[in-house]
Amino acid sequence: MLLPLLGLSYVVWHVWVLLPFATVWRAVCVGLGVLCFLTLFLDFTGRLDALPMPLARALYNIGTSSIIVLLYLALSFLVLDIGRLCGWVPRSWLFGNGRTALCLLVAMVSVFTYGYVHYRHKVRVPLELSPTKSLPREYRILMASDLHLGYHNGRRELARWVDMMNAEQPDLILIAGDIIDVSVRPLVEEDMAAEFRRLQAPVYACLGNHEYYAQRAGRPADFFREAGIRLLRDEAVEVDSALVIIGRDDRTNHRRKPLAQLMDGVDTTKFVILLDHQPYHLEKAERVGVDFQLSGHTHRGQVWPLSWITDRMYECSWGSHRRSSTQYYISSGLGIWGGRYRIGTQSEYVVATLL
Repeated sequence: MLLPLLGLSYVVWHVWVLLPFATVWRAVCVGLGVLCFLTLFLDFTGRLDALPMPLARALYNIGTSSIIVLLYLALSFLVLDIGRLCGWVPRSWLFGNGRTALCLLVAMVSVFTYGYVHYRHKVRVPLELSPTKSLPREYRILMASDLHLGYHNGRRELARWVDMMNAEQPDLILIAGDIIDVSVRPLVEEDMAAEFRRLQAPVYACLGNHEYYAQRAGRPADFFREAGIRLLRDEAVEVDSALVIIGRDDRTNHRRKPLAQLMDGVDTTKFVILLDHQPYHLEKAERVGVDFQLSGHTHRGQVWPLSWITDRMYECSWGSHRRSSTQYYISSGLGIWGGRYRIGTQSEYVVATLL
């Protein structure tokens, strides 16, 4: 958290010297901003679970949105500071200047309005998989990851996603982890399991790192069972005598089984699909003969310019990828962590045709 705190200090100082208000009003504006940022720690410490649901929901959205607002304010002031040092921006623009403050406010409102609307739009990604192995028929597989259901993505939003999934008439649905955000509590209180039970195809899922965070307020495995989701935790299942689906435990569990061990006994004459939440060490799936791997986790940074960072952190942080005869899809996620904004990235679900 050191970097966000340094960013907060940088933004607070700039806002303080920029606002053309009396000291008391500047203190009110800055104090409210800092308070919004500090509510983020309620989420990290699990204290939201002790609050009434409407209040917990509001504080979650305020806290997690504030860190994204902080990022964009810090970038804006950094650009202005560089411009001032280079002589392109007059010093007066950054000190006691109401016009600059108003321009920044309008820019922030515009960017985050766009980001929210863009997040609400779910992109349908068609994907054709052409296996070298013979299949008895064509399969339509709906794939998703990172739903992050909880205090921000509630039952109403999930119902909309379930309708989208059912409209695709898939043969099966695969979810690559992080179905739960930070707590099971909102899912239980809103009975989101009932929405999952409306899905008209079998659902298979693996764990993500957020399912481990959510254990403080309930057992995710119990929720999956009630929702009718087949949770694969370091295990493989055969589907329709033609497909094998392997679900790895998340790498948060350092004692999860090696992928090579999971492949022991797997009939590799069938089409093998691997669900592994975090897309690290993609070469391992290639080595053991996996035909297709679905991952998520990265969100592709969620907002620009964080997408530049994830693109350099991972061999593939988003989209289709191939290693020899192994195909991959790294999803940027159907849902989102924290503030519901997508800037320079997309919320998506994949409709794969297995020919």
